[in-house]
This record gives sequence, C-alpha cells and structure tokens, in this order.
Amino acid sequence: MHIEADTLFRMLADTTRLRALMLLQEKGELCVCELTHALDLSQPKISRHLAQLRETELLLTHRRGQWMYYRINPNLPEWAQTILQHTLTGNANAEPFRSDHRVLKDMPNRPGAACCA
Repeated sequence: MHIEADTLFRMLADTTRLRALMLLQEKGELCVCELTHALDLSQPKISRHLAQLRETELLLTHRRGQWMYYRINPNLPEWAQTILQHTLTGNANAEPFRSDHRVLKDMPNRPGAACCA
C-alpha cells in the first residue's frame, strides 16, 4: 500500500477524523455506532468522515449483520503507522481524546452479540 504524506496529514487535520482514528488506533476495531456514541456526533456526519478515510485506504471495513466495523489498515506504511501511534501516545491524556475514551468505555449496550440494541 502507498499513501502520500499530504493525504495522511489532510485526513489528520480534521478533528472528527483525528478523534475517530485515535479511538481506532487504541481499540483496534469499532462499530460505527460506537464511534457515533463516543464522539457524540450524528451517524451521517461520522459516516461521511469514515468514507473519506476509507477512500484514502486509511481504514478497512467489514459488515456484521446491519453494522459496519472499521479498523486502521494494517498495510499502512510503517512511517504512517508510527505517526498514528505517536499521536495517540502523546495525546491520550489530552482533551478531547481522554473524554472520547471514557465515553466509549461507559457506553451501554456496546457491541457483542447484538450491536447497539
């Protein structure tokens, strides 16, 4: 996989995409409903940003029933993976990332057998 530096940084420059990427970097894989809940944004807004991340191949998706799950593309170049990890490590205790993590952790009915029931 090949991604241009300007593409990665353009995706990171938007707060919504950055917050979603940081949750995905930390958790590995999340359902769109988890991202919607954690970021306290509407499903259409989250989906629009996730679509942009998919189009640049930063994210991969798969469907389980009616729910879409997202994860960071494991085939990203090492330099891009390093940037994402350092960004998470350096900002895990800063807002809004700390709150996003807490809200996700406290989400009732988190996906398992049934997502967002």
